[in-house]
Amino acid sequence: MKSGSTKFTLEEKSWMMYDWANSAHSIVVVTILPIFFMSLFEDNTGAVATWGSVTSASKFIVALMAPILGSLGDFKDMKKRLLALFMSIGAMACLGLSGMPFAPKWQLILALYALSNIGFAGANIFYDGFLPDVTTHERMDRVSAWGFGLGYIGGSTIPFVIFLILYMTIPAGTAMAISFGLTGIWWALFSIPLLKNVKQSHYVERQKGMLTDSFRQLGKTVRDIYNHKKMFFFLIAYFFYIDGVNTIIYMSTAYGSTLHIDATQMMMALLMVQILAFPFALLYGFLAGKFGTGRMIWVGILVYTGICIFGFFVRTTWHFWFLAAMVATSQGGIQALSRSLFGKMIPQKERANEFFGFFEIFGKFSAIMGPWLFGFATLKAAQIIRNRQPGLSPFDLDRSAAPYGVLSVLVIFILGSLFFAVYRRLEKRED
Repeated sequence: MKSGSTKFTLEEKSWMMYDWANSAHSIVVVTILPIFFMSLFEDNTGAVATWGSVTSASKFIVALMAPILGSLGDFKDMKKRLLALFMSIGAMACLGLSGMPFAPKWQLILALYALSNIGFAGANIFYDGFLPDVTTHERMDRVSAWGFGLGYIGGSTIPFVIFLILYMTIPAGTAMAISFGLTGIWWALFSIPLLKNVKQSHYVERQKGMLTDSFRQLGKTVRDIYNHKKMFFFLIAYFFYIDGVNTIIYMSTAYGSTLHIDATQMMMALLMVQILAFPFALLYGFLAGKFGTGRMIWVGILVYTGICIFGFFVRTTWHFWFLAAMVATSQGGIQALSRSLFGKMIPQKERANEFFGFFEIFGKFSAIMGPWLFGFATLKAAQIIRNRQPGLSPFDLDRSAAPYGVLSVLVIFILGSLFFAVYRRLEKRED
């Protein structure tokens, strides 16, 4: 492969298509399912706290598994098999959710939602780990950004448009059931190019005692990361700022529902996010080539800091639309560039999956903190406001308490920016 070529190879295109495949989960399950779940309860503040806790629990499970899964994925031919396994878990959970609108059981909805999250996050360990296999160091920013871009314009937008058409023409429950089922089928179908065309070019030879060796290798990887100070501080920074990004993604419609924003308006705003996010993700990749990947991640962190501040003042539908537009400018870009920046720092490409396992554990452990903090802050604010104004209606209580949830995320972005500043200082010192 010529690193200077502007054309994507078959492997690069096939790798990008997995973003197209799994992004249907990100829009349909992550943002539409909470609207349905919240509609089952009268106590919205309690429901949003429950949703946040289950989101955190599912991420915690993946975080615990990530290092050993990453280590196993580095053995020859294991990366693709493990990706297929977790993709299948996630897709089957989505198919299971298709029955929930007809016989809603909130406990089963939460269980299937958690399984879909585990499948999504587990498969992403190996998907991200394939990045050094499919492209060169010089092309990582562009390939990663295009992956996110295709995910937004295809995997997120097309299934969502289908859902909106169904939602406006048939009963809402039936529309949701079809969309959840379509998500599982879409995810599995568009994973085929990666499973067929992408090869694990960097690997460790399989041998007896692979599992034991995997545990033994983890200690070496931990030492390597700690001794690689630049990588170490980047991962800590990533732990915090990606937590904020994930929290905004996972809690957006739950937040809007708590503010009593019209569900149709929220879904139309989310469609706008998917459409705008495509060019902005590519723009981040382009500007990273001009100004540097680190500088563009700084831009993303600053934008999200503004989102948390503005989010505190959201009360009306147009506020929610403006907030969604702000998210669209940086959501894909900051995730794509974080992935490629870390990929460039990996010292031994045959151990890429193991390193990406730790990349995922930092990301997933952060995703435990954010949704929980969001829900906790909302609940505590509701308790304080209820004690001070005992006659406040549930409607006004929800709208008064929910903004403190989004404001709590600001603390996480501030911590992320501080550690990212340390990483940037180390980077400049090496240069």
